[in-house]
Amino acid sequence: MRTATTVEAAGGGAWSDQTDFVVEAEKLGLDICWVAEAWGSDAPSALGYYAARTERMLLGSAVMQVGTRTPVALAQTAITLSNLSGGRFLLGLGPSGPQVIEGLHGVPFARPLARVRETVEIVRQVVDGGKISHSGAEFQIPLPGGGAVPMRLSMRAEHRIPIYLAALSPAMLRLTGRIADGWLGTSFVPEGAHDAYFAPLDEGLLRSGRSRAEFDVCQGAEVAFAPDDEALGAMVAGRKKELAFSLGGMGSASTNFYNHAYSRQGWAEVAAQVRERWQAGDREGAAGLVTDEMVLATTLIGTEDMVRERLRVWRDAGVNTVRLYPAGESLDARLATLGRAIELVREVGGAS
Repeated sequence: MRTATTVEAAGGGAWSDQTDFVVEAEKLGLDICWVAEAWGSDAPSALGYYAARTERMLLGSAVMQVGTRTPVALAQTAITLSNLSGGRFLLGLGPSGPQVIEGLHGVPFARPLARVRETVEIVRQVVDGGKISHSGAEFQIPLPGGGAVPMRLSMRAEHRIPIYLAALSPAMLRLTGRIADGWLGTSFVPEGAHDAYFAPLDEGLLRSGRSRAEFDVCQGAEVAFAPDDEALGAMVAGRKKELAFSLGGMGSASTNFYNHAYSRQGWAEVAAQVRERWQAGDREGAAGLVTDEMVLATTLIGTEDMVRERLRVWRDAGVNTVRLYPAGESLDARLATLGRAIELVREVGGAS
């Protein structure tokens, strides 16, 4: 199994601390650093900077939001980052959700499946270096009626650019299996992953003539090591409000993909109640409904033995790359957690 982490350039402390974290993570042997793009900083600016500060580690966007840039602009960014990093760039794309796409960017969220599919088609066409021509339901290149003719970029991709998709819904998972090189997943419960995630993913892979052996399953979770049961209880309690926000506060009033994912994995009743409380403004009440089991099932929190055993379960479920979100109150603490987690992943899954 490979190791990865995700950082958000605008969060996690000062800019210098975040850069130090990325640089030191590479020294610890981390394989991939993904940079998030939610409603803070953009991902490409930070990725370009981190590419200049690192040498070996792969760097990826997790994720650049489809709909906020044209497909050709996404391809231009991907080629630029890949070329300047010496082929270390991974393009992670995702549809985001209606609250961010419509509420922040002011563009329609409608038909995200078609938009993602056509975007990937166009990006690959651009990367291949030919003249760009596409006639789809979402994009028309060149735009008809104005006399424009197909163009190609004046730059070329010097390296292959793997494409990963962030997906939670069955339809988006099927599409991911059909057209992507890897899956960026979250809200992952390995015991319920077959029906919730892998069945539609494998259906898409089958349609593309591939198997999971030719595909990267990249799953993420918070990792924290508890010295004893009392500390573990405090960690779990502290995580409940964050999970309640995912279940109740993410997405729009009608669409919450995280809530749907937890519902498909056995917590439909609790997820619905948490959302109802959160939407009503009762944040503490919503967090109080989240169970210890829900936290432990979807994180890598526990004693060292618990985390080691959980990693074995992830490995056996089919996870190729473990995306680690290390807990810690300081930079040194986060790096210490990350370093020990990397060692455990190597122990359980073998060196990458």
